[in-house]
Amino acid sequence: MTSTYHRIAQPLAGESCAIGGPKISKDPIVLVDKLSYQYPRSPEPVLRNINLSIRPGEFLGIVGPTGAGKTTLCLAMNGIVPQFYGGRFFGGVRVTGLDTIETPTHVLARQAAIVLQDPETQLIANSVEDEVAFGLENLCLDRQTILSRIDWALDIVRLRGMHKKHPSELSGGEKQRLAIAAALAMQPKLLILDEPTSQLDPQGAQQVFVTARDLNKNLGMTIVLVSHATEELAEHADRIALLDGGQLEAIGPPGEVLDQPDLITRHSVRPPQVTRFFQHVRDRGLFSGQAPTTLAQAKTQYDRMHGRVAVRPAVWQVRPHDSPQTPALLSARSLTHTFPDGTPALHDVTLDVHRGEYLVIVGQNGAGKTTLVKHFLHLLNATSGEVLWDGQDVARLAVHELAQCIGLVMQNPDNQIFSTTVQGEVAFALSGLGIERAEVKERVDESLMQMGLIEYRDWHPLSLAKGDRARVVIAAVLAMRPQVLVFDEPTTGQDYAGAMRILNISRELHRAGKTVVVITHHLHLMPGYAERVVVMGKGAILLDGPIREVYRRTDVLGKTFLTPPQIVQLAAHIEAREGITLPILTPEELVECIRAAGASA
Repeated sequence: MTSTYHRIAQPLAGESCAIGGPKISKDPIVLVDKLSYQYPRSPEPVLRNINLSIRPGEFLGIVGPTGAGKTTLCLAMNGIVPQFYGGRFFGGVRVTGLDTIETPTHVLARQAAIVLQDPETQLIANSVEDEVAFGLENLCLDRQTILSRIDWALDIVRLRGMHKKHPSELSGGEKQRLAIAAALAMQPKLLILDEPTSQLDPQGAQQVFVTARDLNKNLGMTIVLVSHATEELAEHADRIALLDGGQLEAIGPPGEVLDQPDLITRHSVRPPQVTRFFQHVRDRGLFSGQAPTTLAQAKTQYDRMHGRVAVRPAVWQVRPHDSPQTPALLSARSLTHTFPDGTPALHDVTLDVHRGEYLVIVGQNGAGKTTLVKHFLHLLNATSGEVLWDGQDVARLAVHELAQCIGLVMQNPDNQIFSTTVQGEVAFALSGLGIERAEVKERVDESLMQMGLIEYRDWHPLSLAKGDRARVVIAAVLAMRPQVLVFDEPTTGQDYAGAMRILNISRELHRAGKTVVVITHHLHLMPGYAERVVVMGKGAILLDGPIREVYRRTDVLGKTFLTPPQIVQLAAHIEAREGITLPILTPEELVECIRAAGASA
């Protein structure tokens, strides 16, 4: 079916870009001219009068809150918008000189390849080599050329030797690199990566960023990469563009854009931690100039300040890990699980989750975190060992009984939504438990009120924003009145504001007396929430202790391909320089340890 779209020469009346694009280079690879776009049946334009020029060989990062128009802008660069979606299209986009409306998308795909957020939506073949070959076969290239390009593309993304593997056998990072290889084999001049690392652990994310950087530096490929990961973008991008409300709010080198506290806060972008630290230090008059945006720059800048500032030991001390005085609600005892194909998932795991604590479980993809949680709910049978709920073997309890004790909020809220209304979704599980209608209504109203969803009770859950859909799932879990709430990767795919909203909900529930368990690999988000951190790797527990102790153990974190937050690494550099102990967790804590040389403590 052909989509209907309308091209209109003039921009929408009354609209203008807050900050115009850069001066047009002589031969830009991408030229966006007064672009506005409105999806069919959408009440508002998604993009508003955007002017943007991207130079050949440039690495452009795009940041902005959820709903800013980032994905739509990417799709406009290879003609999918509006050729596939239809709608109203104002202005124009040219890629390598080709008009993206007048040029068919299959022709544009040879110039501008796109890799989406979830690689599994793009992987369709039964082997790695077939996945890379798919697009080439559609170009009717000869067999030898196809084989040569497969080897070339897989070598570049470091998947050599995996030709015969099924994509399902790959890790998250490897799947994303395979999607990049399939795009790369088309030999495009422009590679567009839309949130390619949002579902990956730090190792997988780093692999993707390094791959993008290598393509840019070694092959001269132009890269456009959308991400919430400002620390990585600051490391690799030549320029950063900030979008919000469909408008281009700012564009420039990472330091210029990210060192504008009012601007990025207003548009819900999280600055790199070292940038925030030096902004605070600058506000105190201890530093002048542009704040660093990378860890290496921050270390260099601190070394330059040495002698002009003094550092006092942190008042926050690392304390030995003592078991809480409250009893264990959940216990794993020598828990081992091996999947039917022989893959080991858990090995001799022993762990207590105590009543009323806030526990975080971290580790790389495949570390066994989700598998452990599934055993808590008896969704998997242990190969050996046992799991206890309040002293009872969970194997003797029905799943519906455990669901009333332990609530699970999964990574993707859409996987837990069944009903056509919000209130129906919240009532869904209750209705199957034989609870009287009056009590069901009472619990639904209570949960909707607690999650701020009462006004949406008659809406379809899938019509809500992703963050609101997550709240619907939490409301449904709360209606069961569990004692323990488990959040499995709750911040994945969320912008900074969305992640904070969900974590703040988890903290409110903890303060209300719930036991909270959060699975994550976003270590930088957990200070202020977590009390205790468990580190998992290869199905085993590597470390269990207070957050200040765990975040300093780079040796153990490295075994599961995690790195401490940027500010913790900067504090470690200052510790080594000054010979003092700085077990800090946030930029604000580190600022409290810095004063002018000679000033009284």
